[in-house]
Amino acid sequence: MLISNHLQQYKAAMLSLPKGTALSKDDLQVDKLLMKRSGKLEMYYAPHNEYINPSAKVIIIGLTPGFTQMRIAIQEAVIGLKAGLSDEEVCRKAKEAARFAGSMRSTLIHMLDTLGLHQYLNLTSCDQLFQKQQTNLHTTSLLRFPVFVEKKNYNGAHPKLRSDPFLRECALLSLEQELGILSQALIIPLGKTVEEMLQLLVSEGKLDDHRCLWGFPHPSGANGHRFKQFASQQEDMTKTLQDHLWNV
Repeated sequence: MLISNHLQQYKAAMLSLPKGTALSKDDLQVDKLLMKRSGKLEMYYAPHNEYINPSAKVIIIGLTPGFTQMRIAIQEAVIGLKAGLSDEEVCRKAKEAARFAGSMRSTLIHMLDTLGLHQYLNLTSCDQLFQKQQTNLHTTSLLRFPVFVEKKNYNGAHPKLRSDPFLRECALLSLEQELGILSQALIIPLGKTVEEMLQLLVSEGKLDDHRCLWGFPHPSGANGHRFKQFASQQEDMTKTLQDHLWNV
């Protein structure tokens, strides 16, 4: 299902993008795809996080789509639009193609398998969550649409998300909408910035902290300490899965 539908507004812009070439930042970070601007922060449209999977058993929440995800999602959406697919199908296929694309997905799968999540879901590997068993998975971002700082991927640090009114409002709106629909699923926040926002909801009584797998590092290669962080939290996360979050 679609949790929002800005696709109608940006269809013409996407269909007018250069053809027959890999889309660059100069192609995509343009006014016709710009959604909002706040100081040095710019939010651009990408279609994949408009689709939500209401039957998901697991929610993985990242910070914000990076440029690579934005590019893949838009390229996939253009294919779907030209094929005459419905808005929901266009956004769903864009999500499936773009989510945690590249080496980050491999790292994420490895970490989830190490924790044994696949066993609780009766899978041979969490790789299946991104393949034949996608009905079990919903992926999203704290900031639903790609945010850049001076054209570079926003990393949660400058400015701090919780202290920036623009980012904080966007994040809380997205979280409350999606977690309200997926009220029973296991939540895996990627990185400290995402954790901080979820813990804010816990402190306000809007989220059960036993649903959350705390301590999971962001699997991006930009996080040079991801494997060390994972190892330090592995025992606690494994226990959380066993004791609190999954019983199937």
